[in-house]
Amino acid sequence: MKRKSLSSFYVSLGFLFTAVILKAVESAKGKYAHMLFNELFEDYSNALRPVEDTDKVLNVTLQITLSQIKDMDERNQILSAYLWIRQSWYDAYLKWDKDKYDGLDSIRIPSNLVWRPDIVLYNKADDDFSEPVNTNVVLRYDGKITWDAPAITKSSCVVDVSYFPFDSQQCNLTFGSWTYNGNQVDIINSLDSGDLSDFVEDVEWEIHGMPAVKNVITYGCCSEPYPDVTFTLILKRKSSFYIFNLLLPCILISFLAPLGFYLPADSGEKVSLGVTVLLALTVFQLMVAEIMPPSENVPLIGKYYIATMTMITASTALTIIIMNLHHCGSEAKPVPQWARVVILDYMSKIFFVYDVGENCTSPKREKEEERRFEVDDGCQRRQKEVRSPLSNRNDDCNLGEKLNGNLHGVHGENVRETVNCCSCYKMLIKNIEYIATCIRDHKANRAKGIEWKKVAKVMDRFFMWIFFVMVFFMSVLIIGKAA
Repeated sequence: MKRKSLSSFYVSLGFLFTAVILKAVESAKGKYAHMLFNELFEDYSNALRPVEDTDKVLNVTLQITLSQIKDMDERNQILSAYLWIRQSWYDAYLKWDKDKYDGLDSIRIPSNLVWRPDIVLYNKADDDFSEPVNTNVVLRYDGKITWDAPAITKSSCVVDVSYFPFDSQQCNLTFGSWTYNGNQVDIINSLDSGDLSDFVEDVEWEIHGMPAVKNVITYGCCSEPYPDVTFTLILKRKSSFYIFNLLLPCILISFLAPLGFYLPADSGEKVSLGVTVLLALTVFQLMVAEIMPPSENVPLIGKYYIATMTMITASTALTIIIMNLHHCGSEAKPVPQWARVVILDYMSKIFFVYDVGENCTSPKREKEEERRFEVDDGCQRRQKEVRSPLSNRNDDCNLGEKLNGNLHGVHGENVRETVNCCSCYKMLIKNIEYIATCIRDHKANRAKGIEWKKVAKVMDRFFMWIFFVMVFFMSVLIIGKAA
């Protein structure tokens, strides 16, 4: 027990001694750091470029790390991003011998105390021209200064929405010195592309790369070259949100338009359905117009909306024309011979259109014809039975007239009764013939109206399938272009 307690005492004493030594070393380094800081910045000026020879070029190494895409404003064509900007260069006046300062090889000081390159974002689209964040810089004994500063940038980006919502965008971030030319400050890429290792995944955009390219441009105002580094941010839109909220409802609504031709003409809702679908698509079109910039490039989904709205407008106009055909009455002209052959004979069989009042569950047409012939034969027999006594009566009237001429004065009263009775039968026959003529005309007019209704029904089926095929191919076309 004593040995164990003694050993634990020695271990505790060792930890205490180590802590005291480390604290002493830190206090010593802090003392040397203050001494070094006072000596370095005693005669230092951060206003001038830190080179011993003014003709010498100062190289600045630039590295950009993309942390997050905050917003992509397509309407105003502005990209907001959260960046980490690392700049490093050598300051000829901030060097020391680390052996003289107890091996102190680096110190961290405020960035506003040293000279900093005036590298800015050329295509900045923010009205706030504030100073960079005054974070600390790391100063090494050989004069190398590393400055890491976070920045929220708003840059202009040319947005091409031709294939929205299946589009890809390329936004440039161009960094360069604002006042120093290439003979004074040269910018060097630290990497061939931006650093995406710490990128926070965005809900709307996918990052497919961020290549970096150095450009040396000579502007018209100056003869000196001005270098810059352009980082191209390649973005691919995640289209799932727009498919389920804008595209899929439009496709489903567009498939309702051909069904307007299937509605019965007497329902009174054919035109109302077309107008309702047209208004629904107009609402979706306005939603897309609020997102997109007012440019000449119409987005793909906008083209689909316009094509669908044009198709629905045409279907509504055709529905009105077909309804006029359906409601053709007795005053209309008969169905032309070519329409009777093409529409009533051929197209009605192709689109399975039956006579008005007949459907696919009705008996076969042969049985209907036989029954119709039986009914017609029965009617003719009844007409003969009715006409036979009337004709006999008519013969009697003719015989009475003859007797009246031959036997004048004989049985005068009986003859007069016979003549009066015959005149009544003649009037009755005229009335019956007039009624029969009216019934025949009514049946003819009714048959004419039935033919026009069948023509309208066949045309309804024809345009229904035509518009179904159009909607299908339009949907396949937009999906194919997206792929």
